[in-house]
Amino acid sequence: MKWLKNAFAIEDPGAFEPTNHQKEVVEKVCREVARRHLVTPALLFLEMSRPLNYIGSQAMQFFSPIVGVVLDTRGYRAFAEFLEHRGSIDYMCRRLEALEGECSKKERHDAETDSGEAG
Repeated sequence: MKWLKNAFAIEDPGAFEPTNHQKEVVEKVCREVARRHLVTPALLFLEMSRPLNYIGSQAMQFFSPIVGVVLDTRGYRAFAEFLEHRGSIDYMCRRLEALEGECSKKERHDAETDSGEAG
């Protein structure tokens, strides 16, 4: 009966820490989302799809041979493995919010610099 004790155990979402390669891939995705000013829609999508992140990661694993023809499968698989963890959505949301703050600070600084040069 000891095998049944942990049969339905789920990991604590706060305890998740991605590997270095997963961090690189997620950072690349998050920076691209922030660069395109799509942080708010991305956060809404992530929060709505939170219960399905594991299923989505499995779908990504299923389609990896097909996607491998067009994309780099190493990064794709790292992202799929990242999504298998319960804390992955929280991690991505935190990174997106941080990057959005960085982008808005940079834009304000650039706008102040441009208006100072024009005057």
